[in-house]
Amino acid sequence: MPKGYWVVQVDIADPAAYETYRAANAAPLAEHGGRFLVRGGPQEVVEGAARRRTVVVEFPTIEAARACYASAGYQAAKALRLPASEADFLIVEGWEG
Repeated sequence: MPKGYWVVQVDIADPAAYETYRAANAAPLAEHGGRFLVRGGPQEVVEGAARRRTVVVEFPTIEAARACYASAGYQAAKALRLPASEADFLIVEGWEG
């Protein structure tokens, strides 16, 4: 069964409020087996455009990635993120090649 991933690119307008979101998303991510592979850090855009911050979270299955996003815990965290940032947020199925 393929893993699932959140691939998120974010521009943060309010760093303090965004930190509150980061603290609030820890429990739902842990509950669904989420593990950060990329959490900000330096990035180099070599083609196209990107937001200033990239985050990649791995889940044991695509279903777990979807369930985490839909969970009450993550939706409460998301409500904290929305006024603090703009994001492009994808849920992607892993490749089992």
